[in-house]
Amino acid sequence: MAITVLNNISDLTAEQALGNTQASLQKTLTQLSTGLKINSGSDDAAGLSIANGMTANIAALTQSQQNASNGVGMLQTADGALSQVTTLLNRAVTIATEGSSSGITTSQYTALNTEFASIKSEIDQIGQSTNFNGANVFASNAPVSFSSTQGTTGTPLTSASTLGANETVTIADAKSGGTFVFNTGAGSTVGALNTAIAGAVSAGTLSANVTGALVGGKEVIAETTDTNGITVSTNSAELGPMVAATTGDTSTVYIGDGTTTGAANTQITTSIAALSSAALGLGAAGVALDSSTDSQTALTAINAAITNVSAQRGTIGASVNRLNAATTVMSDQVTNLQSAVNSLQNADIGTTVANMTQYNVLESTGMAALQQANQAQQAVLKLVQ
Repeated sequence: MAITVLNNISDLTAEQALGNTQASLQKTLTQLSTGLKINSGSDDAAGLSIANGMTANIAALTQSQQNASNGVGMLQTADGALSQVTTLLNRAVTIATEGSSSGITTSQYTALNTEFASIKSEIDQIGQSTNFNGANVFASNAPVSFSSTQGTTGTPLTSASTLGANETVTIADAKSGGTFVFNTGAGSTVGALNTAIAGAVSAGTLSANVTGALVGGKEVIAETTDTNGITVSTNSAELGPMVAATTGDTSTVYIGDGTTTGAANTQITTSIAALSSAALGLGAAGVALDSSTDSQTALTAINAAITNVSAQRGTIGASVNRLNAATTVMSDQVTNLQSAVNSLQNADIGTTVANMTQYNVLESTGMAALQQANQAQQAVLKLVQ
């Protein structure tokens, strides 16, 4: 072997090995400090991509579990309200059955009908005030309107149609917080009512989204935008009871993992019917406990309403079960995905510590080897002494 002084191959080899050892030691220390064996794309590009995708799935599924929990809360709120409505309807069955018999005095019918009217009012109140997270459970965001039960396309109401004396039309506006009362006098007309409503809007008693107009031969008092809720009542025989025209709500819960598409795969949707005495078929003028015959008619309507409410509760209950089942499945998915991410990304601390020990030893021996390689060059001087 030739003796040279221009290149120290042993030194270069030892220096390269020591550099590799220090790089491996640095990587091991990083893994110990972060707990991850993949800390950059250069560590494991494919593994990092897979782990990040799974982490995104976990985030979506975790939020979907919360979505399902919120959906269950809303549906259970609706079911609780409908349970109370069922209790009210059962009481209505009792008094309607009582009124269906003969031998009841006029004053007793008045008392029965007063209680029945109170039951219907409470059902309306439940439908209007049952909220979840600030939104009405039984009504969508469609404008709320009240339509007169009198007036048809055959015999329509017109602006010139007169109203009876000493009658009232009352509008309570949740947005403005005001209540407008139109008191009829001799010769009051439907047109005068609508003019007075417009005046109440201008005065600020009613908010700007409240209107009164004739539609299809009927008087319609409605919210047009920014609906917050209005209540309309009247004792006018010419208008008849004002019936709320509301639409039901739809509960839609997203339960995807962020990768699947299509409503059938990622959503559980529940249709919730509008809740009011009118929606249950109890708002018609003939549904009253004024006589034995009327009570029997009302009893049929009440039983139909109970069937309606029971069917709605069944639909809600089925959706609650679906959401609970979906939550369980998503919980299993999160657990298994997290396990997969751990195996891909998390450092094996025992192995990493063993590697650190090995690289520490190699670093020490490398330093010693480099020192020896540098000292070996000094032996050349002895040949020229």
